[in-house]
Order: sequence, then structure tokens, then C-alpha cells
Amino acid sequence: MPTKRLFSDWNKEELEDTFGLIRCRTLPALDEWLAGVGSQSLNALQQEMLSQLKDVLIDYADAWNEVELAEYFIGPVLCLVNFNTPHFTIFSDRTITAIVGDYELSGEPDAVIATGRYSPKIPYFCFHEYKRSFEPKKDPAGQALSAMLAARELNPRKHPMYGMYVVGKLWQFMVLNGNEYCISKGFLADDEEIFDIFKILKALKVILIEIAKQDA
Repeated sequence: MPTKRLFSDWNKEELEDTFGLIRCRTLPALDEWLAGVGSQSLNALQQEMLSQLKDVLIDYADAWNEVELAEYFIGPVLCLVNFNTPHFTIFSDRTITAIVGDYELSGEPDAVIATGRYSPKIPYFCFHEYKRSFEPKKDPAGQALSAMLAARELNPRKHPMYGMYVVGKLWQFMVLNGNEYCISKGFLADDEEIFDIFKILKALKVILIEIAKQDA
């Protein structure tokens, strides 16, 4: 019987030791994802809405709890990208479970992009959010990575898995390809980098549509 462990039980060191994961400074899949920003543009409405969200974040981020950060900032940004397509849907707090080696990994990522209309079936992207800017006992990157490991096992065709985590105002993007993973530099959502964050998410949507088409 596999040992049951929640995504929240893991940190990066334990994942590397247990599953033979290797952290790389960069990977082609992450480079290609971030390079896709160059082909993305923002219309006037998106510019205005992102500017307003940035101002709200500046004023309230230090006072918000986790739910407020998600509802009043992260959620609106994701909605503006619109990950609900004929190919996949974005879900929140839905259970994902998969057997990875000797372990059954499970949990409810803050967001997951997956095939399926009513429930996630094949997940392509996992997101974890953590409010506090510093907490030594928590590893949001490890929690996102453990969810990405489970998502990898649920995909019938092997391709890079994508992820993201947010700590306060800082957004970082992740790719897991085989047993290698990497994490992007941090992007601050309370300055002009919010527009880069949005373009990165739009580039992700393009990548995931291509993957979903090949899975169809």
C-alpha cells in the first residue's frame, strides 16, 4: 500500500530526496514559456484593470489574509486571462490524487487548469498561494511542486508540467519536465512587472491549448 501524503506535507528537499528530482537553473520549457511574453500584448481595458489591481494591492496587500489576497487580486488577474476554454477549465480547491512511486500524493491546489468541465481530469497547471512573506515552516514552492508531480502521473502523454506560486506580492513560475524542475525569478505584482505577469499567464494559455489539442 502506498504511503498517503498531502501536498502540504512536502518541501523541495524532501521531494528531491524521495523522488530523485533535480533542480536546474533553467529548462528549455521555462525559457520558451517566458519567451512567449514577447508575442503577447495588452489591450486598453486590460491595461486599465491591471493598473487598478496593482494600486489596490499596494494599498491593501499587507492587511489582507489569504482569502482576501486570492479573491481581490489573484482571482481577478486569472479571470482577466480567462483560462476557461473549450480545451480546459480552471478549478479551485479541487482534490487531485495520484500514485507517485511509493506514495499517494493528494491535496487541493488553490487553482488547477485541467481538462474537464465539471471536475478536473487531466491537469496541466497547478498553483499554490501563500499570504505571508516569510514563514520558515512553509514551502509554497514544495507544495506546488508536489501537486505538479501528481499532475505528471495523471497525464497519459509525457510533456512538461507547469506551475506557479505566489507569496504576498511575489509571483514565481515553475516547470517540471521528467525529474528536472526549475523556478523562475520573482515578479513583483505591485509594480510594472504586473504587466509581465499577465503576459506570462497569457503565454501559458497558448502553450496549454497546444498541449490539449495534442491530447484530444
